[in-house]
Amino acid sequence: MIEDDILTIEEVAKYLRVSERTVYDWAQKGEIPSGKIGTVWRFKKADIEKWVNDRLSINKFLPKTGVIQVENIISPDRILFLNYSTKHDALLALAENLASAPQVKNRQELAAEILKREELMSTAIGRGIAIPHIRLPSVTDLVVSVGISQINIIDFQPLDDEAVRLILMIAAAYNQHAYYLQTLSFFSARLKNPLLRSSLIAAKTVGEAYELLVKSRESARAYP
Repeated sequence: MIEDDILTIEEVAKYLRVSERTVYDWAQKGEIPSGKIGTVWRFKKADIEKWVNDRLSINKFLPKTGVIQVENIISPDRILFLNYSTKHDALLALAENLASAPQVKNRQELAAEILKREELMSTAIGRGIAIPHIRLPSVTDLVVSVGISQINIIDFQPLDDEAVRLILMIAAAYNQHAYYLQTLSFFSARLKNPLLRSSLIAAKTVGEAYELLVKSRESARAYP
């Protein structure tokens, strides 16, 4: 196992956007995959990725605090058709789009932090989906950009090895922890429906993609 595959408590806390004490408590209670080297907790990167994806898919991260109003956090101008084969280029293009939202006050910080987080751990959750996400003091309210790739993005390194075609980039204010996690969970659950994924990838216009995303909330039973 190479050194880059092992994370410290500090790195896991930064990735999950929780305190180091929270990660320590989870490790002590056996609630997060971890191991000890002497007296120091260490975490295998692949295990943490799987743990996060499993928790998002079954909504274990968060309390139920109401329905996500998709139309309040995604607008048609926040939907982008992408044509990049690498995640670096795709993430930069989507960060530039997201930074044009009035809720984002520092576009350079947003792009830098998104790339830094992706370097620490892939945000691909399987099934051709990636959800890069960040909370920043320079963001005033949660906002989302959606990238629909026309070609496979080859280097997200998802656990299931399926090339990424759909990217949802979420930026939130630093004090929006519960809402941020709820939004992550909502979209990870909705996008696991194969009909919605294939329909989004096949969408020819921004309007068509936007309608699909809004209907994914209104027709929750159709997109379990």
